[in-house]
Amino acid sequence: MRFYLAPLEGITGYIYRNALEKYFPGADRYMTPFIVPDRNRALRTKELRDILPENNRVRDLVPQILTNDADRFHEAVQALGEYGYEEVNLNLGCPSGTVVSRRRGAGLLGFPEELDHFLDRIFSENQVRISVKTRLGMEKPEEAFRLMEIYNQYPLSELIIHPRTRQEYYRGAPHFEIFGELQKLAKMPVCYNGNLLTVRDYTSFCAHFPETEAVMLGRGVIANPALFRELSNDASGGQLPGKLTKEELRAFHDEVFFGYREVFGNDSNAVFRMKEMWTYLLHSFADPERQAKKIRKARTKEEYLLAVEGIFAACELQPDGPEFWNLPQK
Repeated sequence: MRFYLAPLEGITGYIYRNALEKYFPGADRYMTPFIVPDRNRALRTKELRDILPENNRVRDLVPQILTNDADRFHEAVQALGEYGYEEVNLNLGCPSGTVVSRRRGAGLLGFPEELDHFLDRIFSENQVRISVKTRLGMEKPEEAFRLMEIYNQYPLSELIIHPRTRQEYYRGAPHFEIFGELQKLAKMPVCYNGNLLTVRDYTSFCAHFPETEAVMLGRGVIANPALFRELSNDASGGQLPGKLTKEELRAFHDEVFFGYREVFGNDSNAVFRMKEMWTYLLHSFADPERQAKKIRKARTKEEYLLAVEGIFAACELQPDGPEFWNLPQK
């Protein structure tokens, strides 16, 4: 099984990726938060900083592009090629309202003819490998079969399937039955993405879909950075270090936080970015709410670090996850 880290805007930039690779190696592939090329430039300053080879110390990084414009896609591919990238991922999965309203991300899935024309152009005009991250459709899961007919016409390097519709966002159970049918129909390698938050989830998934060769995890890894290691442990019979510990989690946290401080040159921006990470990471602590309030209220570096010290001192880890997950819908 190959493990991929899903991109989460505002969290999984190069500071986070490098720290994860250092303290909790196990991902075979990382994807960048999406790049949005426009008429003025193929790469914004922060996007360029995120993909620069000298800023990345991970084994395999694939830039993700969000656009419905073949010209802009080509310009982004050309710009990325200057830095040695030979594969890109097309985002057809983002369910955000502002993205969908512009027929980008999952919004393009509602217009199969436009999607077909767009794919025809990007595959004919670009020589790099192109993978696609998709949902099942806009409103009904059955839309996925028409989409698969389109995908099968093109030489995708891989199809990453999140088996929900755009309308469902991340709510409700993924449509596993439809995923299984799509996997049989696909003419390209398929990667699964969605709701693999714990070792239990992964083990159950593998029992139902043993032929799957790659899975992409996002929110579960942000909640428990040791999850890739634990999944590898589960498959190897326990050859690797075990469950998440406070000591390694604190070291990982500090590397990310002080990395943000160095990049932003501003404590308040670093604290704000860390609060986003904590909306997921809190799920690895038992009864964290009282201490979590202090993290949410922190404004200065001193207030923030004091609140972090409090949660590590007062709360025990529950690396198997909570009974009920309350994750952000992003």
